[in-house]
Amino acid sequence: MYPLQSLRAFVTVAREGSVSRAATRLHLTQPAVSLKLKQLQDELELKLFLRKPQGLVLTPDGQALLPSAEKALAAMAAFEQSARALHNTLRGRLRIGTIVDPEFIRLGAFLHRLVERAPQLETELRQGMSGSVLEQVRDGRLDVGFFLAPPGVGPGALAPDVVHRELTRFHYYVVAPAGWGPRLRSAQWSDLAAMPWIVTPEDSVHHRLLKGTLEPMGLMPRGVAQVDQEACMLDLVRAGVGLSLARDALAMAERQETGLEIVDGLQLPCALSFVWHQDRQGEPLIAEALEALAGVWAVSPT
Repeated sequence: MYPLQSLRAFVTVAREGSVSRAATRLHLTQPAVSLKLKQLQDELELKLFLRKPQGLVLTPDGQALLPSAEKALAAMAAFEQSARALHNTLRGRLRIGTIVDPEFIRLGAFLHRLVERAPQLETELRQGMSGSVLEQVRDGRLDVGFFLAPPGVGPGALAPDVVHRELTRFHYYVVAPAGWGPRLRSAQWSDLAAMPWIVTPEDSVHHRLLKGTLEPMGLMPRGVAQVDQEACMLDLVRAGVGLSLARDALAMAERQETGLEIVDGLQLPCALSFVWHQDRQGEPLIAEALEALAGVWAVSPT
């Protein structure tokens, strides 16, 4: 095994054609570089350089060995870089609360960027309704999560100790079975509340949005079925069971593809946010998640 310093001296002198220039590049004295070259030639029992008027030039043996020496130094540099990276790489497990469909929250892009930035980090995904995700972030069962609430509100009074970063805004539409158009014409919230509704549990954003709209009017929806999955909810609307809420893009697609009705003029604004506990602000795990998120949603990581 030949010392790395001797290989560096050999490669640098070969590139520079001069011991003095090589010594400057290596931050060594000329005698030190000359000694390392002599030691390497003695160990190899080969002459590597010839002295010419223009400087030192490689012998045929030196020319034959130079590519291998360069590869050895490159491999060692890569090894050292990997070792340093391990000291700086974030490890551990990030528990992420997910909601609705992965495409809407850009989950794939977020995880891809996270894995690129922190390859030693393991992620654990837990799907649920946004209220459940919020509660788990609050009590420490989740590290971060996605949450739905009216724009500018975030967790609010539901979890004052949870920090949020708003990612995007959209609307929920009231959707109805195909053929209900005449029943919905000029309908107001008081009319809609009396119709059959497919309702959701209290920790869903659908429940919170409907309650926030109807309760101040002294109204509540006439629930005929309760589900906790968006896909199931839309299946029941298609089957003619009753009304429901659907995200704007989803509602438009359903109207185009299956003929579902959308109630004109009644929209509920909503926002998608990313949440984490305020006591964990600045933790490397949370900071890495926010950096990855910023690259996907074009929001500030701080």
